[in-house]
Amino acid sequence: MTKVPQNPDGSPLRDGNVDVMLVPVAAEGGQERLVALAFTSVPLLVEALGQEQAWVIVPTEAMERTLTGSGAQAILVDPQLAEGFAGEQTDD
Repeated sequence: MTKVPQNPDGSPLRDGNVDVMLVPVAAEGGQERLVALAFTSVPLLVEALGQEQAWVIVPTEAMERTLTGSGAQAILVDPQLAEGFAGEQTDD
């Protein structure tokens, strides 16, 4: 596992970039919207996405600010993803 550099409070360093995995999810009317994935524990992250995922702790109150500019339209917490899933990564 790779841990992203962070501040003492667990938030990502301001001058660092964090890769955000955006997942297209079906929305009403046949549209798709991009959602960011968030996990409440490292074991749940590993279970869903595998051992080699970089991760960073983001306090709940900082999630919206952290995702600004990423294109995420929502946050999916502790998802169970389909086998073979590959998301789109952005550098934000």
